[in-house]
Parts: sequence; structure tokens; C-alpha cells
Amino acid sequence: MPLLLDTGFIYALADRDDAWHERAREYFERVREVCVVPAPVIPEVAYLVRQRLGPDHERRFIASLAHGELDVEAIGLADYRRCLALMQQYGEIGFVDASVVAVAERLRLRVIATTDRRHFRRIKPSHAAAFELVP
Repeated sequence: MPLLLDTGFIYALADRDDAWHERAREYFERVREVCVVPAPVIPEVAYLVRQRLGPDHERRFIASLAHGELDVEAIGLADYRRCLALMQQYGEIGFVDASVVAVAERLRLRVIATTDRRHFRRIKPSHAAAFELVP
């Protein structure tokens, strides 16, 4: 079953000074599943990487996408509708987190690689009792 990646997890992989870096790296090295990234996560990661680590790191991130190291999952009209519903139900989450949930629900994925325990722990997905948050 594919592993769904959130912004914080991907950023932690890139930033050796991030508090989650070692946990994320060790977990990622053990992953054998296909890694899926919702399309709205990409610009958020690129922005954070560029702002905090610089343009060379941003290019490396985009190169990883260009080489197919991560599968990017586009979102469609039904996903946007689900994002809106999630944002209304859980007022503290933004569009990117909502898109992760919408994609997880559509693909029926229970596991999310994320550093954002606060938001994802509260969300009750439509297809499972709760998400399993890793690492």
C-alpha cells in the first residue's frame, strides 16, 4: 500500500537541523512502499526549502520529483470539495493538510508520514477510525 507524505515529513528529510530529521530519514530508508505526495504539498515544500535552506536545496527537491523518486497525486474537483468540507469542519487546518486527507480518503490510505501530529491526530477520516501517523 502506498505511503502518503506530508509537507513536514519531506521538509524534515531535507533539513539536517530539523528536530524530525533523524526519525524521518531512518523511517524513509526502511520504506519499501511507493511514496505518494499530494500535488498541493509540492509548492509548500519547495517554498520552505528555498526560504530556509536555499535555492540549491529547492532544485534538489524538484530533481527528485523529475526523476520519479516520489509519485505526485493530482487532485480533482471532488478532492477540492472534500478539502472545503474538511476546512469547514476542522477550522484549524489549511488547504494543504486538507488535500492530504482528501487524497488519503480517495486512495483509502490510512498511513501518513507527517510531523504534524496536532492536526492529523484530530481528523477522523471517512474510510477509517483514525490515521496512523509515522514516523
